[in-house]
Amino acid sequence: DEVKGFERGAVDYVTKPFSPVIIKARVRTHLELKKYRDLLENTSYCDGLTAIANRRRFDEYYALMWSVSIRESLPLSLIMIDIDNFKRFNDGYGHQEGDACLVRIAQKLAASVRRKTDLVARYGGEEFAVLLTEIESRDKAVAVAERLRVIVERHNFSYEGRQPGGSVTISIGVSCYPEDGLAVDDIIQAADEALYRAKNEGRNRVVASRLLEQHVSPSRLE
Repeated sequence: DEVKGFERGAVDYVTKPFSPVIIKARVRTHLELKKYRDLLENTSYCDGLTAIANRRRFDEYYALMWSVSIRESLPLSLIMIDIDNFKRFNDGYGHQEGDACLVRIAQKLAASVRRKTDLVARYGGEEFAVLLTEIESRDKAVAVAERLRVIVERHNFSYEGRQPGGSVTISIGVSCYPEDGLAVDDIIQAADEALYRAKNEGRNRVVASRLLEQHVSPSRLE
């Protein structure tokens, strides 16, 4: 019976007659273990610098929401964000101020996306990804992206120490399913291509993906 219980997922085994004190002690132990396992799992999905979701969390959640969108015929929008001229910012003010800038922007983005099923993640370096669920049209997804752009542009980035005050801007690319008629991997590529065009067209702007266009992976701009 013990072997069968453990094979079916049990974590402990108590025989009769039992002591209530021992039962409570074992329950407390397993609750503590569960809490620490959950903490470890949450930490593995959290970006160490910005405290928002990391790339691993984004990839897993994106795959999940894509399958839900296909099964339930629900729209899914992706916003790719890159900080403009971030290398220049780092070179001018140092990596400590650069890290502070990343944290500020991550906080602003996370606070501005309120729907529980949406996700804001650090995609890599100075790039962020925002996954929006149940946004009915490309225009609405672009409106959300524009709101994020304005929020960052209007924030005064001043810090202790060298005080690099002033404006920091972001460029944004947007793609949508099913409006763009793209497959799962193409949505990321389409948003990335739109982000590249936003950079190439002058930065500090939102560009939406083109319907059913042929995507060529661009080289990264600053």
